[in-house]
Amino acid sequence: MTAGSVRMRVDLNGEDRTLVVEPRATLLHALREVFGLTGTRAGCQEGHCGTCTVLVDGEPVRSCLMFAVQAHRTRVETVEGCGDTDALGPLQQAFVDAGALGCGYCAPGFLMLAKGLIDRNDLGVDEIVETVLAANTCSCGNRDALASAITTARKAAAPVSPP
Repeated sequence: MTAGSVRMRVDLNGEDRTLVVEPRATLLHALREVFGLTGTRAGCQEGHCGTCTVLVDGEPVRSCLMFAVQAHRTRVETVEGCGDTDALGPLQQAFVDAGALGCGYCAPGFLMLAKGLIDRNDLGVDEIVETVLAANTCSCGNRDALASAITTARKAAAPVSPP
């Protein structure tokens, strides 16, 4: 541990993990460089594109804008936590079935934002699709396939809870 480094704990994809980071390190850096979870992608690094979206305590966040130390004692979910190598999670499968992966670079951000909104279970299909497509950037022009995948996944989830 170097001078100025911070030791922190995080529940990362269901596993209690400890890491040492510089106070200025982003969560994106910690996920990719410290933990080796390269599914979370570095896009614009300014929070505009959504490529680096992960869930922190169930809420979608742009990991390029969050300091890693801010994730101390939180639950962080990345795309690697959505399924495993033997079986895709339902949202991932919906993306594959709809052909929504395009080049694949932006897919983890789309998946994590959609997962966070679907898991919250307080929005309808149209609201989720509109939010996800407006918040993240895809250069492949795959918007219809993305909308189809999100719609399928949301409809397969539990019905919307009454307000």
